[in-house]
Amino acid sequence: MQEENIVAKSATRTQSVDDRRGVPSHVDVLIVGAGLSGVGVASHLTTKQPGRTFAIVDARDAIGGTWDLFRYPGIRSDSDLHTFGYAFKPWTGKNSIADGREILEYIQETLDDYGLEPHIHLGHKVISANFSTQAGLWTVTLERTLDGALVELTCSWLFSAAGYFDYDGGYTPDFKGRNDFEGQVVHPQAWPDDLDYTGKNVVVIGSGATAVTLIPAMADCVGHITMLQRSPTYVVKIPKQDPIAQVVKKLLPPKLAYQVARTISANRIRLIYGASQRYPDAVRGLIRKATIKALPDGFDVDTHFKPEYGPWDQRMCTVPDGDLFESLSSGKASIVTDSIVRMTPRGILLKSGQELEADLVVTATGLNMVPYGKIEFSVDGENVDLHRTLVYKAAMLSGVPNFAFAFGYTNSSWTLKVDLVAEYLCRLLAHMDRGGYSVALPVDDDPTVIRSTFSNMDSGYFRRSAHLYPQQGSHGSWTMSQSYAADRARLRDGDLDDPSLHLSSPVGEIAPSLKQVASV
Repeated sequence: MQEENIVAKSATRTQSVDDRRGVPSHVDVLIVGAGLSGVGVASHLTTKQPGRTFAIVDARDAIGGTWDLFRYPGIRSDSDLHTFGYAFKPWTGKNSIADGREILEYIQETLDDYGLEPHIHLGHKVISANFSTQAGLWTVTLERTLDGALVELTCSWLFSAAGYFDYDGGYTPDFKGRNDFEGQVVHPQAWPDDLDYTGKNVVVIGSGATAVTLIPAMADCVGHITMLQRSPTYVVKIPKQDPIAQVVKKLLPPKLAYQVARTISANRIRLIYGASQRYPDAVRGLIRKATIKALPDGFDVDTHFKPEYGPWDQRMCTVPDGDLFESLSSGKASIVTDSIVRMTPRGILLKSGQELEADLVVTATGLNMVPYGKIEFSVDGENVDLHRTLVYKAAMLSGVPNFAFAFGYTNSSWTLKVDLVAEYLCRLLAHMDRGGYSVALPVDDDPTVIRSTFSNMDSGYFRRSAHLYPQQGSHGSWTMSQSYAADRARLRDGDLDDPSLHLSSPVGEIAPSLKQVASV
């Protein structure tokens, strides 16, 4: 019933947006994306920059982003909500690992608490954005998805809260013989509302967060479910309800309890990640022992749960209360580590010669990553090649004025970074107001900076998309930090007067440097 109420609220909001108001002709800040990040940034602007006008646009007809799009069984966070939640809004739920419905409800509550509904314009996809150095403004072109009409508006700042994956479709390898398969093939990103898998034999291809979520969520309803993986992933059991957070909530007032639980959780993640990087063999051994303990005697842990890479070289999978291990232990689910030769009429033929029979194949094979919602950026009519830009403090881009973005951590909770970037933006806007500045332009003028890929993670979806994304530098303000403590120092507390960030007013004064950067 709660889920139905949330959907109904979203539908009402969409109707009011389409029928009663259009997109404003100008705002100070245009936020692209009405998910967890976009709503969070808007909330920060409301409290820290109350005189600033802003709007949130989203191509979809509902708020929530990821948490509204994905409808597969068991959809949940893989980070605890004390850090995945906003710093300014306590997570009061009992579950530290929350399902999609709970998260969507939390986003809805935030939207209501901060009065953001009048600022949201759903069903508007950003197509392109051009910055004029003479006017000091972005001209943004949107497509109204209801009828395909193009709408233009201007904004002083453009903020991308569009996430990192392509909403148009997930990644599925081209499996040989797929057309021969007589069953159904479904990607989790396009899960049908009417899909009935009761009593069926199901094979889930993949070993990431989606796969380890689907297996226990479907196991009780299917005939049998198999997780088919090409290579193992680290899978770690965590409590669905954090016992430390529960104790803290009983002892302290709600807001203080949340901040304490958030701090403890953030530091715990930092320590685990740090230990994984410094002592990979020791951490690998601890994970192996915990996995052996969670599974029946004689289970082939080294075949199915011993990756070739080190801990946190790719993102770890977490399973609340060990639900995946319980499904495997009960016999309702099984795991196969092998390579696919082809799909057959009855299922999947493996390199070992085994054929997995299936009525339904779920391709939990990953995402297609795209930067900033596939917006076409230009400065004074010259297209911006995103891959040739450098990230500035993991929040802005070299050569792109008055643009900021949210891209969360790969080794910790996404929202920890979003909060810091939002705070930084508000600080920067206030700083520019005090100095009479109108444009902020990161300029890569350090010849000693060595470029590298946007992310150091070795996951397949990062490798496939590296050529689309900006790059990071070797030091200074040009790193894509994965450290919450380091980002807190430079984004929340750091000096805003940075030689690499050119602040100017009037706008015409920076036109030569812009042209120089665009030609690099």
